Amino acid sequence: MVWEIAEGVQKAFQLIVSGDFAVIDATFRSLYISGTATLLAVSWSIPLGILIGSGNFRGKHLVKGFFNAMLGIPTVGLGLILYLFLSRAGPLGIFHLLYTPTAIILGQAILITPIAVTFTANAVESVEPEIKDLAKTLGASETEARLAVLREALPSTFLAVIASFNRAIAELGVAFMLGGSIPGLTRVLTTSIALETTRGNFEFGIALTMILLAIVFSLSFLVNLLKRK
Repeated sequence: MVWEIAEGVQKAFQLIVSGDFAVIDATFRSLYISGTATLLAVSWSIPLGILIGSGNFRGKHLVKGFFNAMLGIPTVGLGLILYLFLSRAGPLGIFHLLYTPTAIILGQAILITPIAVTFTANAVESVEPEIKDLAKTLGASETEARLAVLREALPSTFLAVIASFNRAIAELGVAFMLGGSIPGLTRVLTTSIALETTRGNFEFGIALTMILLAIVFSLSFLVNLLKRK
C-alpha cells in the first residue's frame, strides 16, 4: 500500500512537471472561478461587514448570529438549493445558467459571503474604541474617524478575503452540483479529484490535490507573513 502511494506521488509529480493539459486546465479554471467568486462576494460582504461591525443598531446580535450560523452551511445543501433555482423548471431557469462557470461563481460567492461578512465585522469590532475617540480628539470628522478604524482593521479584512478564496477553491458540493464537472467547461480541481479517484486514476487525483494544497498553503503563508509585518 505504501509503495502504491509513493508510486502515485511520483507519477503525480511527472504530470505536474510535464504540464499535463488536463491538470493545467483544471487549475487555471479553478483560479478563475474561485477568484471571480471571491471578488464578487467581497464587493458586498466587506461593506456589509463594516456596517455591522461599526454600527450599533437594534437586532445587531441577530444579524451577526445569522451570518455565524451560515458559516457551517453544507456546500452540497447550498448546491441543491441553487440547483433547484437554476434548473429549467426553477424560477431562474430562463437564464440557462446551470452547468456553466457562471453558476459555480454565483454559488461560491453566496457560500463565502458569511465568511467575509463575519471576519470583517469581527475585525472592525476588535479595533480599540479609543482609536476612534482619539481621532475625533485630534479634530477628525466622523467619516475620518471611521476611516482611521478601517485602516487599523485592514490586515484582518485582508485575511477575510484570503479565507473566503480558500473556502471557495476547496469546496466540492456547489461546484459539482451547479457545474456538473464538464471537461473543458466546468471541471475544476475538486470535481476532477473526486471524479478521477472514483475512476481509480489515483496519480491524477494526487497531482491535483498537491496543486490545491499548494495554493491554499501558499496563501495562508502569505497572510501570516503580512500579519507579522
